[in-house]
Order: sequence, then structure tokens, then C-alpha cells
Amino acid sequence: MRYDPGPSTSNGSQHTLNGTQHGPRQKQLFSNGTNGHSTANGTTSPHRNGFSSAARSNPNSYFGHDREEVTRLLIQGLDDLGYHEAAEKLSQESGFEVESSAVAHFREAVLQGEWQQAEALLLGSEPPDGGGGVSIRNGACPGLKLVESANRDQLRFQLKTQKYLELLEAGDSGSAIIVLQKELRPLQPEKDPQLSALSLLLGDTDRERLRENAGWDGAKGQSRQLLLRDLSRSIAPSVMIPQHRLAVLLDQVKQNQISQCLYHNPSSSPSLFSDHLCDRSQFPLRTILELNQNAGEVWAMEFSHNGRRLATSGQATDVLIYDTSTFQVLHRLTEHTDSVASLSWSPDDSKLITCSHDKTARAWDTPSGQVLLKIDYHQEPVTTAAWSPDGQSFVTGSLNGAHRLVLWSIEGNIIHDWEVSYRVQDCAVSPDGKRLVVISSECQIVVYDFETRREEYCILNKTRMTCINVSRDSRQMLVNMANSEIHLIDIDTAEIIKRFLGQQQGEFVIRSTFGGADQNLVISGSEDSRIYIWHKENGSLIETLEGHQEPGCVNVVAWNPTDPCMFASGGDDRKIRIWSKEDSDFLAKRRRRLAGNRSSSMASPSRGPYGSSTAIL
Repeated sequence: MRYDPGPSTSNGSQHTLNGTQHGPRQKQLFSNGTNGHSTANGTTSPHRNGFSSAARSNPNSYFGHDREEVTRLLIQGLDDLGYHEAAEKLSQESGFEVESSAVAHFREAVLQGEWQQAEALLLGSEPPDGGGGVSIRNGACPGLKLVESANRDQLRFQLKTQKYLELLEAGDSGSAIIVLQKELRPLQPEKDPQLSALSLLLGDTDRERLRENAGWDGAKGQSRQLLLRDLSRSIAPSVMIPQHRLAVLLDQVKQNQISQCLYHNPSSSPSLFSDHLCDRSQFPLRTILELNQNAGEVWAMEFSHNGRRLATSGQATDVLIYDTSTFQVLHRLTEHTDSVASLSWSPDDSKLITCSHDKTARAWDTPSGQVLLKIDYHQEPVTTAAWSPDGQSFVTGSLNGAHRLVLWSIEGNIIHDWEVSYRVQDCAVSPDGKRLVVISSECQIVVYDFETRREEYCILNKTRMTCINVSRDSRQMLVNMANSEIHLIDIDTAEIIKRFLGQQQGEFVIRSTFGGADQNLVISGSEDSRIYIWHKENGSLIETLEGHQEPGCVNVVAWNPTDPCMFASGGDDRKIRIWSKEDSDFLAKRRRRLAGNRSSSMASPSRGPYGSSTAIL
């Protein structure tokens, strides 16, 4: 399928919040050590953040790693696993604590809403005249050690903002005004937008409305834990170890091994007991089936979310739905009067939207194959459709006319009609329902807030684009470019994370997608009749597969979301190829079992590109 001929213009997970209470090893407020770290004999260690050197007769190095760091991580990890007595014993035997008493009391102060205490513990304070306040020994609190990039005023602002919001929530507007005027305002420029937004909250007497307008869940919600998490990022890790640090490091080890494993495709997580390496023989490199039921070029193809169905369409006017257990045709949808360029399954797979050059989109009931809804609102070919995650609405896009991007209810009512000047080439809604991403024939990527319908940003490229996909975690988008590149883009920052090179694209619409068990692969068709597969993390080209007749394009690929070892490809040769790590005997046996040995369901074999027999349907 050719492009729209319109004009062109010129790239450590945090497991939980830092609000977890620690076990019995927390000491009393302020000991004699630096930053509150105590020693076994009451003296201070100048070398190890004040942690004890008692019982430390072993070398400082543990296979090249700092013994103290390793031990403290093990103590924290044992606590995380629930082995509190073992953690306590290790702490006693080693003389190390996970954190100082000052850190423990800082955490407690934040979680209990003791804001003056929390600020003094974090940033330090001098005792007020006449004594009192937070003090250690000589009456002064030194504060916790911060990272070099820490902004002390910003940390104060975060603490005082929480204090201000809690006062408003409690109905103490008088005290809240004092905090705003005397504590928050001196920390920010005169016309700072944050201050302006906080000032506007003074009029919210309704608590629910206050929390909604502030984007804040209240003192009894998660706001204090979130604040603690944010503040902890500015505290030196040697003083306040990030929550679940050992688990984060183990995740990084696994991720590094996965990134080095070219053929990684299992659905299970790698074991920590051995180095991880996937065998090429377990990768889907064989064509086990060739479907030739399509009457024209194959332009669109998508597995259902449960992996049990495969929908295909293209140059012909009909749409086919296959049962993936046998790859027999379940339904042939024939209501369109022109080519069908795009299709999309509903989240529960009960409906399918098809988009046609006949200027209509149709919603189908997939169990029965009957039309549920016809959209004839657009004035030009309908190019794309995307469902909302709840399945209660969907978006359609068109090339020209007054209505180019429209949000519909499942009853066919217009929810929102964006007034856009560009021609819509493709679109996708992020799985978390927060964003709508659109690519245009005018070389734009436009990102909308799907909840407010407002545009967030627009990227203007020098090259046309043909398709867009959003990752399962809603963090990345994959875009096919007409200059033979595929870009992986961070949705939040709009930065290009990776460029995938090798496939050929310049004149026709070629579609790519994420693949593999964890979407750790990128797969695309190509104008040279081949299929290209890359490792998403390191950008390496893993395989170039030949399977469709030359000359002609492989227009579309689709990976089975529930079977990481199966994908499909469709091309100009009017054929759909099913790829797997198995051979055709595996599918034939399954078909015979499901069909009750009916000979009519068997297909004649031919030779596939890897030497195995390929069933023709």
C-alpha cells in the first residue's frame, strides 16, 4: 500500500515507597557518630560513615566489593524477605547497621507529620535561644549528608508544601496562610507558578475538591510516603540506602544478562544461579504454515489479545478472522466496498474495528461476525482506529475532510472531535489510558493527554512515518520512518532511545511492532520481501528472514501476545506466513487432534525456507 500522496515538510526500578518502617535495630535518637551512626564502643569511625568497626576482623574487601556495603545490603535484604531475626544477628555479628538513628528518626518524622523535626534532621539546625528544639550533645543538629546536586531550598519547599496542604485539609486556613506567606514564599521567585497554584487552593473549602485540584491524596493517603521517597533521592545513598536496594541490583543483573542475550524470548525470568543465554533453536525462525485465503495484498494483521484469533485485511474488501488453534477461517467479513487498511481488536476481544478506503469504519461482533456499528462520519478514507483501555470508546482517524480525528462511544456517539489540520496516518492509545499518540502525513508525531483531550507536544520530523505502536508499559513508542529507520522514542521526554536499521522502506506503508515475551524485540516488514528482527535493548539485528515472494513488500507483521514463539507476516504476494520454533508436524498434529482426524482439514506440504515442510491452506 502506497503512502498518502499529500505534501511533506521538511533514547533501577523502584519497588516500593520509602515509607517502610524498619525493625528493632533502630537506635535511640542521635548517637555520638557522624550523621548519627553509632559504634560499638561509643567512639566514631572516621572512615565508614560512623558505622562500627567492632567484630570487623575480616578484610575490608569482599571479592572486590566493599564489605560494609555488601553487609548492609544483606541486612536490608533479609529484612525485606521477612527474616528479621537473621538480619538482627548479622547486624550484631558484623557491627553494621542498615542506617543511622538520625535517618530512622527522619523517616519517622516525615511519616508522622512532624515537619519542624523532619526539616532539622534533614538539613540541620541551630538550637533556638533558651534551648529546646532538636539537638544532639552540644545542642546543634548537623543534618544528613546530601548528594552534591541536592537543592536545600527545594527540599524545604517540598516539606513545607506538604505541611501547607495538610493544614488546608484540616481546615486551618489561618495557619496555612502563615506557612504560605512566611515559609513558602521566601523560597521561590515572586511569580513562581507553583506558588500561584498553591495560593489558588486557599479557596477550596471542600476537602475532596482540594485533594483533586492539588493532585494530592491527603495526609492519610500515600502523600507522606511519596514525599519521603522524593526527599530520599537527595540523601547520600551511603547514609540512607534506597529501599529494596538488593532487589534492584538483582533486577539490574538480570536485565544486563537479558540485554546481552540476542535470542532472549522466554516468558519466565532468568535464574540467578547461572548465566543466562537463550538458544537460537528456541526462536521462531521456521514458517510452519502459509495462509492463502486473502484475495489481495495483505496490509493489516493483528492477533487478538488472548492469542486465539488472527484478523487480516488489505487490498481486498473482505476481512478474515482465523482460529489460531487450527488456522481455519472463522469469519469472512464482507460489508466494506473498498480496501481495508487497518483493524483493531477491543481489549476484551469481543469486537473488531475495521477501517476502509470506502470512507467508513465498522465495529464487528467477533463471536458472530455481525456488524454492530457503521461509522460514515469521515469524508475521506479511514486510515486507523484505536481502542481505549476500558473498551468503552475508540478513536478513528482519516486523511482529509472536516473530521480527521474523532473519539466515539461504543454506541456510536461522538465524545470528542479534535479540530486538526493534518491528515491522520496512524494512531495508538497507551495501555494506561493516559495518552493518544498520532502520526500525520505531514511528518508530525502529536501526543495528546487522552483524559483532557489536550495536546501535550508535537514532534516535526523530516521524514514521513507509516505506523506507530505504544509499548505495554506505556513508556515508549515505536515509529516506522520512510528513510529505512525505525525509532524507539521515550513518550515522556520525546527523545529517541534507539534507531533500528537494516530494513528497506521508502515508497510503501510498512508496519513494525514489538515482539517477544517481554516486548524485548522489534520486528518489521520490508520492501525487499524480508522480515527483520532486532534486540530492543541493544539495537542489534538478530535475524533477516526470507519467506515472501519477490518482488514485493512484507507489509505487516504481528506477534502473538500469548505465544512468544509465534508471529505472522503478510505481504504483496497475498500470503500470510505463520512463524514458530516448531515445525509443521507440530501444527499438523494439533489440527488433527482438534479436528478429530478429518482429512479435509489437512493441507498439502511444500518446502519452507529452513528446510522444514510448510502447510498450505
